[in-house]
Amino acid sequence: MEKKPRVPVYIQILAGAILGVICGLILPEYSPFGGFLGTLFLRLLKMLIIPLIFSSIVMGVVSTSSASSFGRLGLKTLVYYISTSLLAILTGQLFVNLLQPGVGTHLHAAAQVKSTTTFSLKDIFLNMVPDNIFSAMASGDVLPIIFFALLAGFFIGVLGQKQRQTLTDLMDAIYQLMMKITGFVILLAPVGIFGLIYKTVASTGTAVFGNLMFYCFTVLAGLVVHFFVTLPLLLHLFTRQNPYRFMKQMIAPLVTAFSTSSSSATLPLTIETIETEAGVSNRVAGFVLPLGATINMDGTALYECAAVIFIAQAYGYHLSMGAQVVVVVTALLVSIGAAGIPMAGLVMMTVILNAVHLPLEGVGLIIAVDRFLDMFRTATNVLSDSTGAKIIDYSEQKLLSRQGASPQGEIATPTP
Repeated sequence: MEKKPRVPVYIQILAGAILGVICGLILPEYSPFGGFLGTLFLRLLKMLIIPLIFSSIVMGVVSTSSASSFGRLGLKTLVYYISTSLLAILTGQLFVNLLQPGVGTHLHAAAQVKSTTTFSLKDIFLNMVPDNIFSAMASGDVLPIIFFALLAGFFIGVLGQKQRQTLTDLMDAIYQLMMKITGFVILLAPVGIFGLIYKTVASTGTAVFGNLMFYCFTVLAGLVVHFFVTLPLLLHLFTRQNPYRFMKQMIAPLVTAFSTSSSSATLPLTIETIETEAGVSNRVAGFVLPLGATINMDGTALYECAAVIFIAQAYGYHLSMGAQVVVVVTALLVSIGAAGIPMAGLVMMTVILNAVHLPLEGVGLIIAVDRFLDMFRTATNVLSDSTGAKIIDYSEQKLLSRQGASPQGEIATPTP
């Protein structure tokens, strides 16, 4: 039986980061050893990227394709989730470009980074379609792999029962295997983060952490706008109801999400509260909220986009508009594929950095504040799920009432 560590991993990571700062200040001459540990950890993360992303996205699409029988309800849910995730990403992109928290950090990558100024919209769409999927996997080209995984997941769902079940079981087995390996690698995160922070502080001093606090402020500003402005505005626009009264009704799951940093763990409370306090039907809540806990990650998507652009600024690389479109698209796609992965932000960050050819060492800079920001982005994820359930329930109730349905959304049968 697998034993859980006595000390939570995020506490270990924080301790590793603090120890890295101390060693970087008092023992800078040994920083190459820290660099070795950090590089080893990054290589382990890179090892996970391709099989983890491919299997998780395929399984995500396969699981949602089974909901196609819900027809109209499924379509509304997916449109809402994609739209709000995109709005969150664009909010993060706006704030990080406006405030530029990474400018002036003057970090130096350990390896030569490919140019990030050569992307165009045409190139993005062409590069998303692989001419050789195995070549794309071997070279770590993420966007074509995501595109192929989306196609594979969709068409697995339309195969015959026997073939569908065989491929679903295979992909689920691969996904579960990668989850186990990911859990093992995450246990090594404190050592890896210690090495990355050690090397960074030894070469740049503590000035970098001023920018890190500014980065925290930038991400929190984006999350606050999405939490208190964008989502309430959408709720009011589509239901004409008071969004802040709805937020008050949902306070218990929001506080739970904030304290646990887990939308999945909060899910039972979210469903119970939205039904009893906000009056959402079980038919809608039972479908929209579990799906949202799996694929709707507004706060995570905002954080990923802002973090990648911050890392580019910190290393002095200019991300053209085309490259930022790649960041937006990749952040949207990996936020869907990130469900269920321990410390998803850490693993998914390397995917987006790879997509725009930025140094993976940047994760060592931002991981020190990841746990703090995780609480805020998880609460944002849960509010987005809940808002979607309320909007979709309101829409369904209006439509069904026009068709002669009962208030609970079931078609009323005439009395004989």
